[in-house]
Amino acid sequence: MTLEQLNNSGTEDFVAALGGIFEHSPWVPEAVAEMRPFSSVERLHEAMVVAVEKAGQVAQLGLIRAHPDLAGKAARQGSLTAESTSEQKGAGLDRLTDSEFEEFHRLNNAYQSRFGFPFILAVRGHDKHSIMAAFRRRLDHNAGEEVAEALRQIALIARFRLQDLIA
Repeated sequence: MTLEQLNNSGTEDFVAALGGIFEHSPWVPEAVAEMRPFSSVERLHEAMVVAVEKAGQVAQLGLIRAHPDLAGKAARQGSLTAESTSEQKGAGLDRLTDSEFEEFHRLNNAYQSRFGFPFILAVRGHDKHSIMAAFRRRLDHNAGEEVAEALRQIALIARFRLQDLIA
């Protein structure tokens, strides 16, 4: 898809095309649909990030909670979105040993218990070792730091996904 095609599409098609950019959160592209045309993919991304920033804490926490656990049960069951599956596979999370899977499960549970939402990391460019190191480091953060970091990671994931989607 090109940016021109996206800019010229109807609102419903625009939202459908961008529905996977922010995990299970079509409200994000809906919030920017009337701002078209976008002059670049970067401007589109910036507009969606601003929409998330302006949405308020309840919507932001909903967006964070819409993300799956890294190397979690959903990944093993094959119930992730196509985008999440590809990203986790690219980081090697589909090839964990049983003990590595158990360690991810333990870290996911510890993080979820501490913060009330899943650990989010833009895994492109990471491997299982760097992801586990980030998990351990971020478990020491406070809740405010982690909300901010999760939103920063979501914005990075969205940028990667937009770059992959739009030619």
